[in-house]
Amino acid sequence: MAARILIVDDEPNILTTLVPLVRARGYEVFSAMTGRAALETLERDKPDLIVLDLGLPDIDGVEVCRLVRETSNVPILVLSARGAENDKVAALDAGADDYVTKPFGTDELLARIRATLRRIENPSPATDPIVRGGLVIDRERFRVMRDGEEVRLTPKEFELLTFLAQHPGRVLTHRTILKAIWGPHFSDQPEHLRVLVGSLRKKIEPNPASPKYILTEPWVGYRFTDA
Repeated sequence: MAARILIVDDEPNILTTLVPLVRARGYEVFSAMTGRAALETLERDKPDLIVLDLGLPDIDGVEVCRLVRETSNVPILVLSARGAENDKVAALDAGADDYVTKPFGTDELLARIRATLRRIENPSPATDPIVRGGLVIDRERFRVMRDGEEVRLTPKEFELLTFLAQHPGRVLTHRTILKAIWGPHFSDQPEHLRVLVGSLRKKIEPNPASPKYILTEPWVGYRFTDA
């Protein structure tokens, strides 16, 4: 069954370009030009993914993210001309899963859509090992294998790797990761996270100076990828 994608943008030329482009890849596509129309379409048609512009005429896109998250866990891919750090962080903290800045390449956008849909179509059961590229994370035995060889991690490194690997392709803000790993009292102490990411990269990355698994989103957070 084809995945259902809702594209929300108030620019007709964007919809004219994106709707047939995405539909040609085999997806079922809906469109909306306002926040209210997007929320109505979400309730009526139950899309599997929302591609959302932030600059809507009635409800700001960040608020749309919050309203969607009150009732649904549907992935949200923000597509916006707002490229400032605070705009990205606000959208991601409001519940968006990913962020693409306009102008954008269609190949990049389609790749982000595929990655997001793969994550929801193939979730790992809570007790199954997580397999990401050459990494195997065995949550029951507290073991990590890289290309067939065991990598010994500290408890916090293992917790961080597991959390990141459970959200492949998703941009996770510093605050989101800090709250998940250390709790809400550490949400404004990014130095803890930088140190832990650095030590984890040294153990799992073939080349820590040019990481392939844990990618930095400057000033925003990190993205885990197995590409």
